[in-house]
Amino acid sequence: MIDRLSSGQPRLDSIFNGGLLRNAINLVIGVPGSGKTILCQQYVFLNATAERPALYLSTVTEPLDKILRYAETLDFFDPTAIRDRRVIYEDLGNVLGDSGLAEVLTTIDNFLKEFKPGIVVIDSFKAFHAFAKSEADFRLFLYGLSRRLTASTVTSIWNAPYTRDRALDAAEFAVADAVIELNTKMIGEREMRVLQVLKLRGSGFLSGEHAYRISTSGLNVYPRLADAYDSTAYKLSTERVSTGVAALDEMLGEGYWAGASTLVAGPSGVGKTLMGLHFIYAGARAGEPGIIATFQENETQLGRIVRSFGWSLDQKGVHVLSRSLVDMYIDEWVYELLDLVETTNAKRIVIDSLPDVMTTAGDVVRFREWMFSLVQRCTRRGISLVMIVEVPDMFEMRRISEHGLSHLADNVILLQYRREDSRLARTLTVLKTRAMHHQPVVRRFEITENGFELGTEPAQP
Repeated sequence: MIDRLSSGQPRLDSIFNGGLLRNAINLVIGVPGSGKTILCQQYVFLNATAERPALYLSTVTEPLDKILRYAETLDFFDPTAIRDRRVIYEDLGNVLGDSGLAEVLTTIDNFLKEFKPGIVVIDSFKAFHAFAKSEADFRLFLYGLSRRLTASTVTSIWNAPYTRDRALDAAEFAVADAVIELNTKMIGEREMRVLQVLKLRGSGFLSGEHAYRISTSGLNVYPRLADAYDSTAYKLSTERVSTGVAALDEMLGEGYWAGASTLVAGPSGVGKTLMGLHFIYAGARAGEPGIIATFQENETQLGRIVRSFGWSLDQKGVHVLSRSLVDMYIDEWVYELLDLVETTNAKRIVIDSLPDVMTTAGDVVRFREWMFSLVQRCTRRGISLVMIVEVPDMFEMRRISEHGLSHLADNVILLQYRREDSRLARTLTVLKTRAMHHQPVVRRFEITENGFELGTEPAQP
């Protein structure tokens, strides 16, 4: 079994299948400002011990005092670790500038004998190229360094400001056991930081780009939600849960199956959000906590809406996750949602609305992966999910979505407008129910101070 070095963040460790490779060479690449130094120091302060300290070596790219000055602003920075010599900072810049690569090897030899470190960080490794007399000279230096570090059974983390194309051609790429890229990509007009594993020798890892943010706590990473197909059996509930609208429960044959996913589609103002609220408040009354995950209203606006129907956001079992689409990462949001599910033991979720999430994803394939993964997680945990979709058609809806969302849902409810002389009437149709009978009729409904009031008779054409 391969020994691992933890970052202290389970989500980041999960990308590396448990952590970075211990007693190996790990190369961290990325453009300047991508967080390479911060990531290295996260590993240093978490894993350094008195017996096997961490040795942080700066070169000529960043002065040592500057590295330390910015490190002091980070939450995980521990001055006592430096005083106790658990974390040791040394500067190779003068040695490199005065005597070249050969003397650097001698200096590192002395450090390894004196400190007996468990971790060695070199920041930045690219500087060594500039002091090599030739490519052959650099490769001899690289071979000598890697041999020394391997013989000393230390975990090495080298960071370098390479782009991916430059790193693939660099000799360090072949020597490294792991290569981690930190990058920035554009989604529309927004920038998003992403981490990707390019190489992890002898180990599996989570592929693709994983969003992250930099804060005083370090790199907060959100692995892309793209669950592989799980063929293991699980038990489906035989219980039914109320929609919160008695007449709709009847049309569905006693409500939704517990753990089912439901798509509620319709044009603007027809009552989609209200149907979701009925579902959440019915669950709260039944002892099933629920989450309203909305991008449409902030909590103040949503509070005014629910009060107009006699509800309150302070009601036990009702939780709100209200977020702006501005500078939002889809995976950051979904992990926040999943964390809230854990802390509240939620059994119902309403997402208002899916097109907002689609906009944030910025990619149709990514959105479909995300949707499949979330629906499967909810189904296996018996969480009933309602997803709201706004469609452009006011009358005679031609399609629910351009991206094939309806096949992921167990139930599809259509809310539409119908012309009745000089006024518009609202109508509801149960278009689809999986594994149960339903009444495929169009029913007229009204929105009153009591909320949804569904007619008992089919709407007349």
